Amino acid sequence: MSSAQIRYAHDDGVALLTLDNPPLNLVTLPLTRELDALVSRLADDPAVRVLVLTGSGTRAFCAGSDVKEFPQVADAAVAKKLARENEAYGRIAEFPKPTLAALNGLAFGGGLELAACCDIIIAEAGGSVALPEIKLGVFPGSGGTVRVTRRIGEGRAKEMMFLGEPVAVETALAWGLVNRVVPPGEALPAALSLARDLAAKPNVALQLCKRAIAMTFDRPEREAVEATLALSDQVFRTEDCAEGVRAFFATQEPRFRHR
Repeated sequence: MSSAQIRYAHDDGVALLTLDNPPLNLVTLPLTRELDALVSRLADDPAVRVLVLTGSGTRAFCAGSDVKEFPQVADAAVAKKLARENEAYGRIAEFPKPTLAALNGLAFGGGLELAACCDIIIAEAGGSVALPEIKLGVFPGSGGTVRVTRRIGEGRAKEMMFLGEPVAVETALAWGLVNRVVPPGEALPAALSLARDLAAKPNVALQLCKRAIAMTFDRPEREAVEATLALSDQVFRTEDCAEGVRAFFATQEPRFRHR
């Protein structure tokens, strides 16, 4: 199926969403609505085990918000724009299954905030990322102050947001903002290859692992560790756990059924 500013494809457990608002795949109000609806549906689709986000073309994953929309939302920016973006972005950040962003070119502003919602970010060599909102007299309002900071730490996040200057993806890799840097033109193939590997793994275990990792950020260490025990109890009761143990003793490849 297709929509006006997002293209959707699905193959063997991997859902691919492509931002398609050339030339820079800017975030618009219609794109935000489409993204929210698509991700909401895919979260509950058992056929989808991994979600991949990318952009059309070769110039940009996403260069951020369409500044031309600013005059129509300026009188109530949160209600008309940011609340909607945060709802859509939050669905990706809270997506129960693994998520990957393939940065085919630059990721600026809301584009980087969107990528930061994903579990794993793969970028192409020579690209750059930035949070340039300060140059417009504002600051990142769609989760970047939280999600980027959690990835790279307070000092580097302040440098990015206070200065608003582009950061090479090679530097972003060293900072921990992106996970992998691949040759130009290879971000999407690399992301899809990794997504297929993840789609073959026991999906219930991946989902529970993702939930356990998320607990790290909102509670004391001992409490977080204890909370993961309930998740471990669930995962040890799955059919995939039984299959994994069976295959181990039989020296065979496991045949996971994601339940």
